[in-house]
Amino acid sequence: MDKKHGKNLFGFLVPPTRRGQGLSLNVIIVAAIALIVLVVLVMVFTGRIGIFESQIGGEAKSELTAMKTFYGSCHPGAGAETSFQVEYTLAAEKDDLSEAAQGKAEAKAEFQEEINNCKSYGDKSECDSNDCSWS
Repeated sequence: MDKKHGKNLFGFLVPPTRRGQGLSLNVIIVAAIALIVLVVLVMVFTGRIGIFESQIGGEAKSELTAMKTFYGSCHPGAGAETSFQVEYTLAAEKDDLSEAAQGKAEAKAEFQEEINNCKSYGDKSECDSNDCSWS
């Protein structure tokens, strides 16, 4: 073997004047810090989005609770209540505030119509046969 060349880890001949090229310690530290910051930001924003969505769903639930004050003995069933919550939440998620307000008002009006329709039934059998619940 030539005295001017040494062998590296894999057995290749490497000239003695060439040093191994690698990342400096500073670059590795900065990359690690940047990765940690990125992970924290993702966690914060995904958590905030989850909170925002639960607040919108909470708004629909509280509106449903307010609408339940109009219930009589015969009232809309669970399917109609879920439908109202979905429509109300979809309306609340619209970017345009006037469209959101209009969508919420339409969802409330449709559900109020359903409440009034159920209230018109006088007995349990008539109530149950028309997708309403008797309490």
